[in-house]
Amino acid sequence: MQLDTLIVNGIIVTVNPDFEIIGNGWVGIKDGQMVAVQPHRPGYLLPGALETVDAKGGIVMPGLVNTHTHLPMTLFRGLADDLPLMTWLNDHIFPAEATFIQPESVYAGTLLACTELLLSGTTTCCDGYFYEHFSAQAVLLSGLRAVLGQGVIDFPAPGVPDPSENTSVARNFIQRWQNVDPLIQPSIFCHAPYTCSEKTLREAKEIARSTGSLYQIHVAETRSEYELIKERHHMSPIAYLESLNILDSRTLLVHAIWLDDADIDIVARSGAAISHAPESAMKLGSGIARIQDYIQAEIPVGLGTDGCASNNNQDMFQEMDITAKLHKVSTLNPQAMKSRTVIEMATIAGARAIGMDRTIGSLEPGKQADIIIIDTQAPHLTPLYHPESHIVYAAKGSDVRDVMISGKWRVKNRGLVSLNLDEILDQARAEGKRIQQWRTHLEPT
Repeated sequence: MQLDTLIVNGIIVTVNPDFEIIGNGWVGIKDGQMVAVQPHRPGYLLPGALETVDAKGGIVMPGLVNTHTHLPMTLFRGLADDLPLMTWLNDHIFPAEATFIQPESVYAGTLLACTELLLSGTTTCCDGYFYEHFSAQAVLLSGLRAVLGQGVIDFPAPGVPDPSENTSVARNFIQRWQNVDPLIQPSIFCHAPYTCSEKTLREAKEIARSTGSLYQIHVAETRSEYELIKERHHMSPIAYLESLNILDSRTLLVHAIWLDDADIDIVARSGAAISHAPESAMKLGSGIARIQDYIQAEIPVGLGTDGCASNNNQDMFQEMDITAKLHKVSTLNPQAMKSRTVIEMATIAGARAIGMDRTIGSLEPGKQADIIIIDTQAPHLTPLYHPESHIVYAAKGSDVRDVMISGKWRVKNRGLVSLNLDEILDQARAEGKRIQQWRTHLEPT
């Protein structure tokens, strides 16, 4: 059998169930799937291929899975910093969205986000925003793999000026994008229990169940949210969602910082997953999630960057580094959150959290060829003793040399294959000028 692509001379971090690391291996790809992941033994004749790619001793690993993004919010990067969540949202982000979020800005912001994700090694993202149809068009053009959630909130929102139509808009989005392309899975994204009524939460979940879609929701992000839900409903945010029959294996709980033991037990029994976005939580002063306890309870936990307005980048290597160190210092335990665990959160566990672990998240025959190659020929990556250590503690998104999704190269030699970066940056800058003019107009003289 002739392969489509053969990747050779790489240190392969498989992230398979044994977390096997192959010191000098090769990966064979045919029809978008991996057909072989093996060590290169002396004297063994490698199969023929239409294309052979030399990893040059670099690290070959699964593409990273970002389980929580707001792609168009790249346009709000650095717009409002050093603020509490509610001040940040109500005084800055919501007004900016009401003024500037239109189809063309969503498309431009999403394309910018896709270039950032691809160039830093992310091959799959799980997104939630408004005008998601236009995000989907941009993602489709980029070749990124994505779960895309139409936003639902009980206030006038971009594209949904009448809140009574919020769930019907989401239903239409899902129906429109189901089966359009295997790389795109439509979803529904309820903003939070404090911005969505019981009726909205239930209706959105019913749509998700009836269409087989992932249900995303911010929950238990801050202490104030926890106390608000407690006051309104006399139970924790997690218990409240359970009482509404929201929690199941197709529910992704974003942030989930303020959970007690009873909440952890509820989530574990329900089969729901959690997206951990530590950089955003740190920046907003939201708290530190009990991630080790969640993993101990066998809750699927993936990593996410959140939107660029609260991070302010989408570099999953930085997110891995922060995750490992944050939980070490918060527990005063240097053995907490070992590099292997964090890599799994950014790959196979993240894929499991969004229901895609059977097809992506590890380098194994039969899985989709979502692969990245890290160039290790750099001072900060020399010498190399333990590849898993380098991935978490030393590598950066800019070290990613090549990115493949479903057998197609999307980044080669640090350059985008099918997107015009200059045009995308020019459009994003034009949108940024409009936003800056608005901000200047608002500022007191």
